[in-house]
Amino acid sequence: MGPFRRHRITCVVAGLAACSLAMVLWGQQFYGGGQIYVPEGTRTARELGSRSTGTPEWINPRGFETDVFTFARLRYDRAPRPATGRRGGWTTDLPDADLNLSYRLQQMTSLRVDPDARLVRATDPELADLPFLFASAPGAMGLTSAEKTALRNYLLNGGFLLMTDYWGDVDQAHVERLFEREVLPGYHFEELPIEHPLYRAVYPIREKAQVANIHMGMKIPGTQIHHRVIFDRQGRIMVLGLHNSDDSDGWEREGEDHEYFLKYSEGIAYPLAINIVFYVMTH
Repeated sequence: MGPFRRHRITCVVAGLAACSLAMVLWGQQFYGGGQIYVPEGTRTARELGSRSTGTPEWINPRGFETDVFTFARLRYDRAPRPATGRRGGWTTDLPDADLNLSYRLQQMTSLRVDPDARLVRATDPELADLPFLFASAPGAMGLTSAEKTALRNYLLNGGFLLMTDYWGDVDQAHVERLFEREVLPGYHFEELPIEHPLYRAVYPIREKAQVANIHMGMKIPGTQIHHRVIFDRQGRIMVLGLHNSDDSDGWEREGEDHEYFLKYSEGIAYPLAINIVFYVMTH
């Protein structure tokens, strides 16, 4: 697998600065969550019915159908679930999180974004054309031997993996074992300092804040937010884990509750996600 052809992203800084996220994001209603059954062969998030009142739809100009950024979600359901996996799974917050974030990227930046999003396994050949990969609830992640090898090759050849919605020491220990010993042996997680340029890529982010699950609506007592990364030998971020935070709930649930939207979707989840995508796609 060769290096990825990366899209050059130019953020519409003036528009971002002038327009509050609240003005352009509010308006969708979302209800649902947890795990769902996804038939084998399902290729896109768009094929699945919204677990709410609907997701945004858009069409890119003719001729740009393939020259787009695509949000791709990792499907991991062929290996046994780890015994320590207490909650969630690969379908957590699917499909609304995928489609809502894709739309906000289309709306808030000059980036053209695939309106359908993708569902892929690590062993799918087309993964080589998808430089951004998302995994939900990695504390429940199990991978086959072939998937571990494929994911290793993907990451070492320019791919990027974002993970969120995993909690506590048990989930973190599982993620560390899986990646440091089996997927990327010889590489290690480290905390990303708040001074890193990622936090200034588009929006200025001054602290690592927690996106709470909407049913809790508050910071979970006693939890510390970690943004844990694995760098390659050249200093490129290959893996980023948002530990003790439910960022994809902030994307999925933006319209269920106005206070939740203001505090978590607009205030934390979308600015950080836009920064992450902008940074990794330009570095």
